[in-house]
Amino acid sequence: MTDLRVSKFAEILVKHSARVQPGDRVLIEATTAAEPLVRELYIKILEMGGHPVPLLQLPDMFFPGHEDLLIMKGSDAQLDYVPPFQKIAYDDFESRIRIHSVTNTRSQTSMDASRSQRRGKATSIITATQMKRGAEGVFKWVTTLYPTAAYAQDAGMSLSEYEDFVFNAVHAHEDDPIKFWQQVKNDQQKAVDFMRGKKQVILRGPNVDLSLSIDGRIFLNSYGTHNMPDGEIYTGPVEESVNGWVKFTYPAIYGGVAVEGAELTFSGGRVSQAKAEKNEAYLLKMIESDEGSRYLGEFAIGTNFDINKFTGQILFDEKIGGSFHMALGAGYPETGAKNKSAIHWDMICDLRKDSEILVDGELMYKDGKFVI
Repeated sequence: MTDLRVSKFAEILVKHSARVQPGDRVLIEATTAAEPLVRELYIKILEMGGHPVPLLQLPDMFFPGHEDLLIMKGSDAQLDYVPPFQKIAYDDFESRIRIHSVTNTRSQTSMDASRSQRRGKATSIITATQMKRGAEGVFKWVTTLYPTAAYAQDAGMSLSEYEDFVFNAVHAHEDDPIKFWQQVKNDQQKAVDFMRGKKQVILRGPNVDLSLSIDGRIFLNSYGTHNMPDGEIYTGPVEESVNGWVKFTYPAIYGGVAVEGAELTFSGGRVSQAKAEKNEAYLLKMIESDEGSRYLGEFAIGTNFDINKFTGQILFDEKIGGSFHMALGAGYPETGAKNKSAIHWDMICDLRKDSEILVDGELMYKDGKFVI
């Protein structure tokens, strides 16, 4: 019997996130581990008059750039090959729902980072299309996660506990979760409105001393249309404006590799120094991916206090209330960001103690809370 929360989860994704309309072609990217949610999505999309197109992979053959078997076994020519089905869908479809659902979250830990890097370059054309068409409003993409035993283990929970955590985070346990996410939009809009027309952001705290320009950039209100769960406001900082230092308080996970104690120094927008307490070599390798990988594509403030612990999954962790995160690499064009890269690597820093954010000299955020 299907968990009623899975059915509600599918309804949130179809009606609120992907906003499926009659005739929409909807790519469903998932592994076989997410079969219950894929089945419910298929039904809900049909009910909305859309055309569901499932693209299910085995857990070690997941979406472009994260295909473990290909990265381990493929030749250079095979690593450089752009997957045709995804390219067609990203070029032409109206929507995409991606469901993270792997069964081994550390499968790439011992892989050659240069091979992952090469694969990422080849598939960056797909990411670029996603961002471009998403910014134009013609491609309604959303990324989410289905609970597996591997994710539960990373979070230090039993599978049952983790299922409760995930379904509660997306509010699938509520009678009207879409109403909840609309309220999130309303609550965050005040901060978005405050940032409109501002020029400079300064972050200070025990783990950060950073300045960046947001002159001419747009803050967006993230309330479940691209990520589910959600809860953040974000923009793309002026690329050459970032100066200062930050030590990320949570592990920075990318491609299944956890970089702990990552510390970055910026000068003229570019990472001039980088070090880490664990997996430093991987960090240094990935920031050399291309010309844009040492620059920021995103600056964001997490607002979801329902996500109250680090779980090792960036989809949840970057939303932690009282934190900020920055992404090295590709930016979202709709924010005004111009940085392009094969990577988009989110890294998170806690701001809940002795920390503040000043905007054009005015205090707007103190110890994890907005004060405007």
